[in-house]
Amino acid sequence: MRVKRLANVNNPPEAWLAGIREYVMSTFKCGAHSIHGPSHWQRVDEFVLNIAASSGADLTVVRLFALLHDSCRQDDGADLDHGPRAAEMLDRIVPTVFAIDPGRFDLLKEAIRLHTSGQTTNDPTIGTCWDADRLDIVRVGMTPSEQYMSTEAGKDMAAIAASQV
Repeated sequence: MRVKRLANVNNPPEAWLAGIREYVMSTFKCGAHSIHGPSHWQRVDEFVLNIAASSGADLTVVRLFALLHDSCRQDDGADLDHGPRAAEMLDRIVPTVFAIDPGRFDLLKEAIRLHTSGQTTNDPTIGTCWDADRLDIVRVGMTPSEQYMSTEAGKDMAAIAASQV
């Protein structure tokens, strides 16, 4: 499977993302009903779109992050190396499955590699990625915390989630 190059667009076409989603599902070891699988990717995608509206994040990078950040998990347990594995996987699939410009590639790779590090960042694109993933922690019975959010929107959304507990 090969998905065409995407360069210098503000928001990736849904058909382009669907091709990448199809590829990821074909290689995802945890299965369609995994807590780190497609339903999680969809919620992270919704969060990145909401956060990016105010953070100024690159929509191509954050939407790819939503699809790819957990793609190399071995299982639904404490797979601490899944982020670095997924970042390394990018070297294999870009540009054979899809292609993006080098600046976006570097941002995506860093966001994926470090998404479980607990760090925060001032970079709006990486921060949007990490916040979106962390906001979906409710799926495992935890409440998002403002202290782990990088963006103002992420902090606001975490505060709302905490107030509803």
